[in-house]
Amino acid sequence: QVQLVESGGGSVQPGGSLRLSCAASGFTFSISTMRWYHQAPGKERELVATINSAGDSTTYADSVKGRFTISRDNAKNTVYLQMNSLKPEDTAVYYCNTRWHWQGYWGQGTQVTVSS
Repeated sequence: QVQLVESGGGSVQPGGSLRLSCAASGFTFSISTMRWYHQAPGKERELVATINSAGDSTTYADSVKGRFTISRDNAKNTVYLQMNSLKPEDTAVYYCNTRWHWQGYWGQGTQVTVSS
């Protein structure tokens, strides 16, 4: 059974940093592309960052380029999202995602709030 469990969210002031983690189980993590999405209130879920199975290829939404970094530790079955220079518009629920055997899976999400 595929499980994705996010953690690390919280409240932070503009300009601050957070590091999100997503612990994965129930599938072969080391061969799976992993993604982070976010969903702001009243908006659709949007792709934030993607990392390939080896961890040597990443892509980012334009809105987070230069501020966010996705990484992974295949020995720990964990993917991370380091978020720096946070802005109020980054406020959202952040979700971890993968596709396994042609089906998409989501974690429960972790809330990030950026406010002064």
